[in-house]
Amino acid sequence: MDVRTTRFGMITIPDDRVITFARGLLGFPERRRYCLLEPGEDACFFWLQSLDDPALAFVITDPALFVPEYSVPIRPEQMSELALQRLEDAQVFVIVNKVNDALTGNLQGPLVINTLTRAGEQMVLAEKRWTTRHPLVKVGAPQARASA
Repeated sequence: MDVRTTRFGMITIPDDRVITFARGLLGFPERRRYCLLEPGEDACFFWLQSLDDPALAFVITDPALFVPEYSVPIRPEQMSELALQRLEDAQVFVIVNKVNDALTGNLQGPLVINTLTRAGEQMVLAEKRWTTRHPLVKVGAPQARASA
């Protein structure tokens, strides 16, 4: 399918790459279809582009790359809703934001995607250990190269 986006222009997405969030994402319940855009093979940040709204896209990442102790408890009813047979078939992402000189991740509202069926759900964790703006990495101005 061809999809018009405001950031990437017209892109072609194979039908088998569409991720469906049955309830949408928090704040965007009517936007249910998305695709994952990878900027490169070794990328650790991706774009979650809405297929229902050309202007809606989120930067996301795998939180395990930055917070190794992070885990998402998935209850049996959530496994059923996502048609997950095994936890190994789930991929967890978090939405990334830039706050001052840091990239933060919404660890309280992770995105869980069934990698086999591409069904997704944004969960809300009750555990207060994680926040919606958990620091992931500092960013700063690029350093000038020294000339020889």
